[in-house]
Amino acid sequence: MANEQFGKFGVWQPHSTVTPEAVRELEQLGYGTVWLGTSPPADWDGFDALFAASESISIGTSIVNMWSTPAKASADLFHRLESKFPGRFLLGIGAGHREFNDGYTKPYDALVNYLDELDEAGVPKNGRALAALGPKVATLARDRTAGALPYLTTPAHTADLRVLFGPDTLLAPEQKVVLEEDPQRARTIARERAGYYLNLANYVNNLRRYGFDDQDVTPPGSDRVIDAIAPHGTPDQIADAITAHLRAGADHVAIQVLGGDNLPALRTLAPLLAARAN
Repeated sequence: MANEQFGKFGVWQPHSTVTPEAVRELEQLGYGTVWLGTSPPADWDGFDALFAASESISIGTSIVNMWSTPAKASADLFHRLESKFPGRFLLGIGAGHREFNDGYTKPYDALVNYLDELDEAGVPKNGRALAALGPKVATLARDRTAGALPYLTTPAHTADLRVLFGPDTLLAPEQKVVLEEDPQRARTIARERAGYYLNLANYVNNLRRYGFDDQDVTPPGSDRVIDAIAPHGTPDQIADAITAHLRAGADHVAIQVLGGDNLPALRTLAPLLAARAN
């Protein structure tokens, strides 16, 4: 799947809340991909309806958790959807979090083994991607998959991965946003979602690499870190924050709107993003 297939902008949303009607509208609004979050299992029964409701929009998992979904099940899912909806599905894979996954040891080695099994099952390199933050897993994503789906990052992280990847590897970071001009209300909304991730070591460690200190990353997070991982403001300010990732080298940005129903905000943002896409 060529990187252009994803479009410049997509939508990240928990898989259980995505509806066929919403996917159809997002496609009409010009979003290129819907990313199904919160670890959709390979046997989730919603995939086909989302594809069938749309014509060309891509759908990716962000991510399938390798600890709870065996590689064979992921491979079977890929081949089934590829045969029915060719070129429109990307299998996003990740190692989850040591705080929640039993047996979470040597996740890098487990990822390598998982990719080996996908190779044996015939899942092509360009049909899969990794949730990558640190350079070791990012290098694995570059060498063994279509690319990386970083989560809870900043444009500075995107820029560093682009240097590591070179020009051809897919780089599709997720970006949380709050379409709210009042800073206090916006930060309250952001902390309800983004603050949760400050309890997870892999995200906190990555934020530390980019200049955030103990005061910033201690839950519920400083204003500085919350504003960085979930920027707020006017529609134009939000569009600028999203496209900062493109300017830093991303191919695509997966937008996660915080604060309730995301469709009104995505309707507002669509023309502003389209104007900034080139």
